[in-house]
Amino acid sequence: MKRAMDQAALQAFLERDFPQVVGMFEFVEVEPPFVTMALNADERHLRPGGTVSGPTMFGLADVCAYFCILSVLGPVGLAVTTNCSIDFMRKPAPGRLLCRMELLKLGRALAVCEGRMYVEGETDRPVARASLTYSIPPNREAAS
Repeated sequence: MKRAMDQAALQAFLERDFPQVVGMFEFVEVEPPFVTMALNADERHLRPGGTVSGPTMFGLADVCAYFCILSVLGPVGLAVTTNCSIDFMRKPAPGRLLCRMELLKLGRALAVCEGRMYVEGETDRPVARASLTYSIPPNREAAS
């Protein structure tokens, strides 16, 4: 797939349009149709029992899917999540959590992504698998 935004452009977009999460997520790799992002899961991301919470993993998957789509589509700020399904397979301990997302389909109205989350250094043992669908606004230029 052709790249519309590189890592620097995605980072600038994140900082401009989503200042509330700057510093939470890090771009690791941008190679469409794949984007890998990281989140440093600390005390605020844990649930009872000391494991990374489901909402934290959902957030990482959702942000990673969004930027995976924008890496190919360009800066369309009003693309929104319409569906998400996550299979939680292992309890990740606090630390650096990675999500590698793949853009499977980019249509006129919908985009479909699938990804896996891992604890850094354990890419052979996914902690979760996520499938997300995004709605793409009809007038892409006006929405950016």
